[in-house]
Amino acid sequence: MKGFLIGVGVVVGLGILLVLYYMGAYNGLVGKQEAVNNSWAQVQTQYQRRGDLVPQLVATVKGVANFEKSTLTAVVEARAKVGTMQINKDIVDNPQAMKKFDEAQGQLTGALSRLMVVVEKYPELKATSNFSELQSQLEGTENRIAVARRDFNATVQDYNVGIRTMPTSIIANMSGFRPKAYFEAAAGNEKAPEVKF
Repeated sequence: MKGFLIGVGVVVGLGILLVLYYMGAYNGLVGKQEAVNNSWAQVQTQYQRRGDLVPQLVATVKGVANFEKSTLTAVVEARAKVGTMQINKDIVDNPQAMKKFDEAQGQLTGALSRLMVVVEKYPELKATSNFSELQSQLEGTENRIAVARRDFNATVQDYNVGIRTMPTSIIANMSGFRPKAYFEAAAGNEKAPEVKF
């Protein structure tokens, strides 16, 4: 009888340890998932900041009567496309939606870059303090976006590694944790730009 009780005690003890391990691993994965959600919110905040600056920048540039309208139109259209996208934290679970979001943001970035290049032809615009301030804020925001995207990718990597490593991957699969999507570089960015004088 004593041997039976010891065996039952060992089985119960192992069962308790297994349940405690499961709870710890599950809670750790939930923490990593929430870190991804928080990091995504930071990315959205920076994109929103940029989106809020664009109309002010466009209004300032419109003040120059002879400014190239096609460049402004491209910026306004790219901003409108970004503004119509329905974005929530679930986008990180859908690589296709994440890619579509990133492409729209890339189009806005490209349009803003072209705007800044064209502005060089208009010294009267560059001389206005309002434009200079907006340009500085936009440059700062672009840097913040780059940092937020980098931090987001690092958080996603930590989460994805967490759900793929053994034995936590078993718990992750049983509990419905799925890999999150990364931000990826735009096609062609791996090549250095060609500079001609």
